[in-house]
Amino acid sequence: MDDSALDLRQVTTPDEVSPELRRELVACWVEVTNAGGAAGFPFPPVDAGQVSPAVDSLVAGLAPETSRLVLASAGGDLAGWLNVRRDPFALVAHWGTLHHVQTRTGLRGRGIGAALVRHVRRIARDEMGLEQLRLAARGGVGLETFYGRLGWREIGRWPGALRLGPGDDRDEILMVLAPL
Repeated sequence: MDDSALDLRQVTTPDEVSPELRRELVACWVEVTNAGGAAGFPFPPVDAGQVSPAVDSLVAGLAPETSRLVLASAGGDLAGWLNVRRDPFALVAHWGTLHHVQTRTGLRGRGIGAALVRHVRRIARDEMGLEQLRLAARGGVGLETFYGRLGWREIGRWPGALRLGPGDDRDEILMVLAPL
């Protein structure tokens, strides 16, 4: 799926999140997590009751200067989303961090995640005035390859930082995209 087949948009304030969009965000996050996705809830299964407070907190923190949701829709339905945030502290205000990059499981492999990441790069640079983006990815699922194809580079690892279960320790991979 190319970027032109997607409706890519951003949400910058809580009042832009309708009840329907909130339901779609929760449903996507539950679906991605329960399929084993590394999207913020490491121990599936989860349900809407667990995910809803996280969505509400994320939405409450939206502000054009510091936190935005980037959404991809296909055929009028949410196909994927991510969150980009910056810390307002002057020492680090020149960079932002990606959080919760996710695509509906039935739509994976169609370039939606890549379209979201390319789109947020433009938003971060042109609208938020950021100079670089950072993220932390779970090792063992190929995320460093995905992001690497989009220009990100690995800058470090924390070996065994993530314990998903007995005998299932994963590296946390630190990545950066600079310049934007």
